[in-house]
Amino acid sequence: MKILVCISNVPDTTTKIKLAEGKASIDSSGIQWVINPWDELSLTRALELKDDIATGIKSVTVAHVGSAGSEPTIRKALAIGADDAIRINSDPSDAYSVAAQIAEVIKKEGFDIVLCGIESSDFNGSAVGGMISEFLGIPSVSSVSELSIVNGLPVVGREIDGGRESIKVPVPFVAIVQKGIAKEPRIASMRGIMTARTKPIRLYEPVATEKLTEVAGLEKPLPRAACKFVDAENPSLLIELLQNEAKVI
Repeated sequence: MKILVCISNVPDTTTKIKLAEGKASIDSSGIQWVINPWDELSLTRALELKDDIATGIKSVTVAHVGSAGSEPTIRKALAIGADDAIRINSDPSDAYSVAAQIAEVIKKEGFDIVLCGIESSDFNGSAVGGMISEFLGIPSVSSVSELSIVNGLPVVGREIDGGRESIKVPVPFVAIVQKGIAKEPRIASMRGIMTARTKPIRLYEPVATEKLTEVAGLEKPLPRAACKFVDAENPSLLIELLQNEAKVI
């Protein structure tokens, strides 16, 4: 079986975000770009499965929709252990078009298991995985926190109200992965970093597809109001503030 892990190129969560002129995008200067955390955990679990020869996993490929500037992040995925990578040369600004591009590649390459992080840490759209399955007409399972191969068939685990759920899924299918799929992201070894330099990144040109959304503008959240302290001997003032200012009672 072959696994495809879809990865996003996102700002490090400690990065201080600035808005570009016009406030329709972020200022990318000085940003440290990383693999989306949920995708990194997906990749880790895929590699764990490949390490176990009993699973029958033959290869792990990563795919990304983005410009050449995202290739350092793709190389990080290769350094962690992915066998090869695919970059689709398109602007990843719309979930629908991203899913369409990845689906076209899957049709040509033929993967058995497609792993997508439940969301990206920048836009938090939570849409691409489900859209890929619809484009391909194959099953998808959401909120996957466990993945194993039992007697040649994938078995996924999900957290549900009051317990856990295990589902056997025929291939091909899309797993939309959340935290818990792996304990910790795999760290690239020195050997992995060296070999990643020669691993192939195959380039696909985008297919014609429409974009259904557009960012009209971005705004930073308003700063928090200053904290007010109320004397414990003055409950009437506290009630007044909660009623008239905070408007919570």
